[in-house]
Amino acid sequence: MISSTLLFALSFSLPAADTLGGGSPNDWPQWRGPNRDGVSKETGLLKKWPDNGPPVAWKVGGLGGGYSTPSVADGKIFGMSYDGEDEIVWAVSEKDGSKLWSKKIAAKGKAGHNTGSRSTPTIDQDRLYVVGISGDLVCMKTSTGDIVWQKNFKTDFNGKMMSGWGFSESVLVDGPNVICTPGGDKAALACLNKMDGKTVWMSEIAGHGGAGYSSIIKAKLGKTTMYATLLGKAGGAVAVNAADGKLLWKYAKMSNGTANIPTMLIRDEYVFTATGYGAGAAVLKMKETSSGIDVEEVIFHPGKTLQNHHGGMVLVGDHVYLGHAHNNGFPTCVEFKTGTIKWQEERGPGTGSAAIAAADGMIYLRYQNGVMALIEANPTKYNLVSSFKLPEPSSSPSWPHPVIANGKLIIRDQEKLMSFDIKAK
Repeated sequence: MISSTLLFALSFSLPAADTLGGGSPNDWPQWRGPNRDGVSKETGLLKKWPDNGPPVAWKVGGLGGGYSTPSVADGKIFGMSYDGEDEIVWAVSEKDGSKLWSKKIAAKGKAGHNTGSRSTPTIDQDRLYVVGISGDLVCMKTSTGDIVWQKNFKTDFNGKMMSGWGFSESVLVDGPNVICTPGGDKAALACLNKMDGKTVWMSEIAGHGGAGYSSIIKAKLGKTTMYATLLGKAGGAVAVNAADGKLLWKYAKMSNGTANIPTMLIRDEYVFTATGYGAGAAVLKMKETSSGIDVEEVIFHPGKTLQNHHGGMVLVGDHVYLGHAHNNGFPTCVEFKTGTIKWQEERGPGTGSAAIAAADGMIYLRYQNGVMALIEANPTKYNLVSSFKLPEPSSSPSWPHPVIANGKLIIRDQEKLMSFDIKAK
């Protein structure tokens, strides 16, 4: 038995795809796609790429530096960048990459690895929500970029990060509210009215160690709806009640003192969570009790056996696919409910961390050195189908995650944005 009152409830019942974005059902309107699980529902995609990669639909530059993964909604692609001494949010056309607007939200931050923003914009109908490196949470109009309201995690919530790379989360919009992680003593998490930014509740979690680099997911167990994420070293994996922000449970073993990054996976009563810097990975099982919700540890893998740096994990069928090892993306398949490692490669087609997405029975890995890989989502064996090098890769690490939307693979590489046609003909 671990922890007291739980939370990590169950299924990825994030805002349904039709409640965000306002465009195509195959849009990618927030971090890790429609359901925040890194999985596209599209079918009819290429199951093998040409040797030099899928056809390039368009490529644009001049967007400014950044690690921000784009979002796609209603015919537009949104992202964040540094532009000189400014931190900006921008929108380009999904059709051809032509620039639509860019707006300053704050001065350039002073965080480590200071080559640009990290947050993915969350699109909710005609509004956009995003967090800058210095903790500027901004609500903007998607049509023009005009700022509707703005808060700052440090000044408004006494917030702090667990370490020095700046605020990096991608906020969750759920119904009338936006849920975020200021990392303050009295506001580890916070719930704000999405229309005007007024505070609905704040979560006070003792000794949590500041905000992590992870992003919040929504889940439900029985009648209890909750929000779950990774906090600082002392916080680990936590979940709070969606109604009032009170802590439901925490699993402190899932933490490191440098950067807790990956977004968790939750289905039914099971949770899969991992983090890097030697920490490890775990499967947890939830159950309702007379006093609330409790959680049992099904299995814990130490970091040398299984960990994920910052490329994330996806759940396809009954198995989790991820890149294993700190600062590496060794392709790995794990049984979701038991944590049994089904297969694990000692090296992948690229080098460095591997950011992941899934679609139509295939796993997409984008390696830090600019290599893209297409792997079959097969729990019985590792099958690398295709790989190619991104054109003119940046000298900075290729960290933004792959985006799959409306038959296209969209890749951000610092100031460049590329769209590849992956629809089968």
